[in-house]
Amino acid sequence: MRIGSSIFLIALGAILAWAVAPGLIPFVDQALVGYILIAVGVIGLIVSLVLASPGRTRRVSETRSVVDPNTGERITRNESRDGTI
Repeated sequence: MRIGSSIFLIALGAILAWAVAPGLIPFVDQALVGYILIAVGVIGLIVSLVLASPGRTRRVSETRSVVDPNTGERITRNESRDGTI
């Protein structure tokens, strides 16, 4: 869940909990559904912010050594890149 969808769930939950007249949807407690959506949105927002923090970057290093068949030289290649989740 990304930050935008978390904010959308919080806004939708707030609308259901506080802005819509009670009893609009029969047999459903709109306020409870709104509070549940707000809670899920807040949890998703916290998780999204923690996972997007700059402290969770990963560095991947890779070393390859090969022998050139024509000259017999050993060639070493080092690659370094940022890892993604």
